[in-house]
Formats: sequence, C-alpha cells, structure tokens
Amino acid sequence: MCAAQNEGVDQQSPKTSLQRGLAILRAVAGHGADGARLSDIARDLGMTPPTTHRLLKVLVADRMVDYDGTSKRYRLGLDLFVMAAQAGACGSLRDISRPILLRLSATLRDTVFLLVRSGFDAVCLDRADGPFPISSFTGDVGGRVMLGVGQGSLAILSHLPEEEQQEVIRFNLPRMQGMGLLDEVYLHTAIARTRRQGFANQPSGMLPGVSGVGVPIFDHQGRAVAALSIGTLTERLTEERLGVVVSILQREAASISRQINPFDKALTRPATTFGSQAPQ
Repeated sequence: MCAAQNEGVDQQSPKTSLQRGLAILRAVAGHGADGARLSDIARDLGMTPPTTHRLLKVLVADRMVDYDGTSKRYRLGLDLFVMAAQAGACGSLRDISRPILLRLSATLRDTVFLLVRSGFDAVCLDRADGPFPISSFTGDVGGRVMLGVGQGSLAILSHLPEEEQQEVIRFNLPRMQGMGLLDEVYLHTAIARTRRQGFANQPSGMLPGVSGVGVPIFDHQGRAVAALSIGTLTERLTEERLGVVVSILQREAASISRQINPFDKALTRPATTFGSQAPQ
C-alpha cells in the first residue's frame, strides 16, 4: 500500500491522529521560542506536508499552537501553558506529603520534616511534631536553612549533579563561618558518605542531644528536589533503630516521588507557598 493510501487509512483512526497531534506539539516545542516552519515539522516527524498542515490547522483552531503569518512559523499556544498552570494548582507536594508526615510521626514517634530546595537553601514546607520536644535548624514551617546544614538539606545537596553541588558549596561556605564543624572538609566528607549510603545522618554537633536522618525525594527526571527527614533525641537513634527508620523514610520518599506534580510551584518558587512567612 502506498504512502498516500496509508495516510488515508490513518485519517480514519482517532488514536493515530491524536498520536500525531501530540508528536507535532513536541516537535514545535523542540524548536523553542523561534518556532518551526511547516517543512521543519514535517521533516522532523517524517510526515508529508499536507498531513502535517491538516493537523496543525486543528491545533491552531484549538489554540494549542499559534501561527505567525509573517514569519510562517508555528509556536506553542497560550492555552497549552494555561492548561499546564492549571495542572500545577492541584496535587501539590505539601498536600501529597501531609498524610505521610502524620503517619510517619505517629509511627516513629519523632518529628518529621518535609524540605524543598530553594536556590542555595532548603525551606521547610511542612512538619509533623512527635512527642519529644527537639530543636531544629529550620524551626517552624517556612523556615530556611543553607543546603548542607541539617540532614534533610544535606540529603538534597548530596544528590545534586557534581557541578551544581560545587557551586552550592562555594556559595555557602562563607555563610557557614562560625558554625563549628561546618567547613569544606566536613561538607565533602558528609556528601561522600551520604551518596554512598543513600541517606544523611552526619552529626554536626550544633544541636546537642539531637540527631536526625534525611533521605532525598526525586522528581520524574531524577533530580533531588526535596527531602524527608526526622529529628529525634540522640539516645533514641540507636544503630539498630537507624536501619528501620531509613527503610521507612526511603519507602515514603519513593511514594512521594511517584506523585510529584512537575508544575507544583513549591518546587519552583517555594517562598510563594508561604507568603510573607518565608524569609527571602
């Protein structure tokens, strides 16, 4: 059967048309802000110009794609971004994680923290308090701490790409002056240990009588964007209990990772989640 006949059969298949329409959206997106010509899209997808043009007309009519008659280029339409923004309004990381934090706090009888990365810092997005009063680096919800300080932020820092990791260390080291053990040797040692074992529990000695454990939370692209951690009395975190706590935290962190909404503003602009509560 010739190509023209194949296209005639495909036109009768809604599934094929939908797949081609989605492929066109991806092709247009791939050309970035400059947009793409009809011939570019047809070539990229191995489709004939008439078929490509027919599908583009539908996408333009539905405002998924914009067409510039002067440059004769196609770009992603505003309505597509509106849909993406609406998707980001539901299923927030905080909403997803809240029942998990409460369950962990009740099960482990420790204070549980949810941290998200914010530039060179980590912000406490939520916490569930256990029965034992403890001090923490972030304090209440909305509190901010440098990446590398505390187990949750260390778990995030340790799983960043190496170049990004080094940039954070260079920026934060001067900010850490006067913070006891926190120096370049400590950070590199703690990062290597955290990467090797998959969780952070490096003692800093800055909060006497308090210990913690932190595990990273990854997004759908495998980037460390958040962390689950606990803070507890040092005598409660025995070597035997440590393994159990880590296993539980990692299981819950994996569950959160699978549910992460890529458009969640808490992962891109965490300060706006708290309004005036979070320091800038």
